[in-house]
Order: sequence, then C-alpha cells, then structure tokens
Amino acid sequence: MSFRSSDAERKQIEARILASGMMKKDYFVRSCIYNRISVVGKKETIYPLVQTVNALYLQLLEMQKAFVGYYQNQNPDNLPTSNEITELQTNYNNMLSAIIELLEGAKYLWAGEHHETK
Repeated sequence: MSFRSSDAERKQIEARILASGMMKKDYFVRSCIYNRISVVGKKETIYPLVQTVNALYLQLLEMQKAFVGYYQNQNPDNLPTSNEITELQTNYNNMLSAIIELLEGAKYLWAGEHHETK
C-alpha cells in the first residue's frame, strides 16, 4: 500500500502511532480494517459497488450450476474446488462487510428521504 500525505498529516499519523504503542504496520492495518468509513460525495458514488456484488453473484451462480450439473449427470470434473469455494466465501464476506460499513457511513445521504415499503 502506498499513499501520499502532507507534512502535517504525516506528523499527526506519527503522533497517533506513538500514542497507540503499536508498530506502524499494525497501526495501519488496524486503522484500515477497523476505522469508520466516511463517505464523501453523491449517492452515485455508491452505485458502482453493485457491479462488484453482481460479479460475485455470477460466480456463485456458476458454482450452483456446477453442483446441479453434478447431481444430474454425476460429473465431478465440473465441480468447483474447495479452494475456489473458500476464495469466493472470503470475497463475499469481505465485500459485504465493506458495503455494510460504507452504507452506514453514507446514511446521511438518505437522511430525510422516505421510502415506501410493501
């Protein structure tokens, strides 16, 4: 990972790292994973996530087709491997966790709007 920061921002980061008592790498990892996500912009900035979720969904459908095909034809050659299933599960968990946190940080964009539910 790489990013640029101003001198003032770098000094603030260094002070926080010192105050935390953690090593830099641990501080950065924990900050990136556990810090609150702030959304800046319009609702439209969130919609590209739909493409990522859709891609994961299509992968899941392909795996489902392979399993259905296996049970119908007893052809184990088309089954996804354990590693493929684990990787998809990890990708789903990570993406859904990020989306939930992102939407939590973006809820102000919908403040005051009322949506009808059926």
